[in-house]
Amino acid sequence: MKDFPVRSPATKLGGLVHFGRMLDKIRLQARGELPADYQPNLGRGFDAKCCAFLHLDYAEVVKRVNEGANDDAMVEWAFTSGRRPSDDEITMWNEFMRKFGWRDHA
Repeated sequence: MKDFPVRSPATKLGGLVHFGRMLDKIRLQARGELPADYQPNLGRGFDAKCCAFLHLDYAEVVKRVNEGANDDAMVEWAFTSGRRPSDDEITMWNEFMRKFGWRDHA
């Protein structure tokens, strides 16, 4: 899937890895362009971890994105409706996500 129009999970949005990728997948799903392999895991896995970290409900994230909120608006909404992590918490999140691998689940 070389032309998959989704950010790398390492690309930061609002200082956070994965957040922008999650938004991209939501937008593709809304347009009917998300590959079938990705659909069963929407809102699960790293998406769920990201929402839990920010104290957000995934369904509410989807609603806001589908209402047309751009990336900057989504970051601000997440940090005000959920929580705004400290710089240290963001560093810990980013390193956790960067190093998370297949051996981390039994």
